[in-house]
Amino acid sequence: METVQSVERKFLKAADVAQILQVSETTAYRIIRKLNDELKKQGKIIVAGKISRKYFEEKVYL
Repeated sequence: METVQSVERKFLKAADVAQILQVSETTAYRIIRKLNDELKKQGKIIVAGKISRKYFEEKVYL
């Protein structure tokens, strides 16, 4: 059985977003909240404080 660490996680936490975008965790939480609001309007189930890696990568140009 593979561990979560050996497989790329499907959800990002605020610390992950902060590191990727080089912003504070407060700003990362704000970004996650905005993206989760978009998903909620689409009828998706969201997890507070986390964002789907796939959706994050679609919405953020890196």
